[in-house]
Amino acid sequence: MSAVLNGALSGTADERLGAVVDRLAGYLAADPDLSFQVAAYHRGDLVLDAWGGPHLGEHSVMVPYSVTKNTIGLAIGLLIERGELDLDAAVASVWPEFAAHGKGAVTIRQLLSHQAGLPQAQPPLTWDELLDHHAAAERLADTVPFWHPGSAFGYHAITIGNLADELVFRVTGRTLHEFYESEIRAPHDIDFRLGLPAELEDRRADVLPMIAPVSADQTRQTSALGPLVFGAMTGDVDLGNSPRSWRYGHPAGSGTGTARGLARLFAVMVTGLDGAEPALSAETVAAIGQQQIRGYDEVLHQHDRAHAIVFQKPSQQLAFGGPRAFGHDGAAGALACVDPDTGLAFAWTIARGPWPGGADPRAVALAAELGRILT
Repeated sequence: MSAVLNGALSGTADERLGAVVDRLAGYLAADPDLSFQVAAYHRGDLVLDAWGGPHLGEHSVMVPYSVTKNTIGLAIGLLIERGELDLDAAVASVWPEFAAHGKGAVTIRQLLSHQAGLPQAQPPLTWDELLDHHAAAERLADTVPFWHPGSAFGYHAITIGNLADELVFRVTGRTLHEFYESEIRAPHDIDFRLGLPAELEDRRADVLPMIAPVSADQTRQTSALGPLVFGAMTGDVDLGNSPRSWRYGHPAGSGTGTARGLARLFAVMVTGLDGAEPALSAETVAAIGQQQIRGYDEVLHQHDRAHAIVFQKPSQQLAFGGPRAFGHDGAAGALACVDPDTGLAFAWTIARGPWPGGADPRAVALAAELGRILT
């Protein structure tokens, strides 16, 4: 049974979640500027669908930055499910040009788990190239990897979207955007899009800047690669708020939708929805959700970072579920994830995330807690 929420926190919640609802309402009472959406499905049933704050309503859509990467991983999963993609095949077997500069042995598994050494091209990619279905991929294929593929890993923050887009195109003849739209989003009425149509632009809400506390240390340690990867991607494009970005819908960082849409995406693909079987078999879910790499990230200068196929795995900073859970956070506070063992599909979007960025700790804790409560 679900209860209707009528206060500052609106929506519905399973009656077992009374303490969770009280806490969420308390967050809103303590911070009048806080605005979020939260949604969760448990074994296919919608158990939490709530929103509150001045900046987001029930139907507001926004860019949750790298949470968008979940669309890549699930699209890849569908190709694996259909037998159209083999993670252990060489990338060059479907994309021959990728073999340049010693990359002929790089596997699709390595490419999609941030091990290929291509977080940036040489010279650095422009936004004109990144917001294009083929231009950045062509440049990356002709780039010498920054490390020997498979010897290390580093977050391919934007480029994994371009690399995956080209990979899907070489396998299907369709862009990742086209494949996701026709095979996943549209058939299941998922309110999360790669490219926001003009008729939905009136629903869009801005991503608001984080506010650093007065005591915050503004200096951050970086790796040698960090400034090269991210510094070249500054300029006239804001992934979250530039129309050029969200109209294109970069699969690594500028899809647009709701928390309800993101949670539904995971339910449709992984846990099943409303009694229907999930689109992906347990075998495929295990393949895409299995940890591929853990340790030091050559780009982010983080020492406990872990990835599955595209997805993040739980870590000290991202303890959102059990050992088989997977998902992805976003730079400004959002999170979407699934735990096949508990059957929980969860998403959180937030208009102004907490300093210093990454998944909102409240969302990380809530995802883990819901898995425990509802199991």
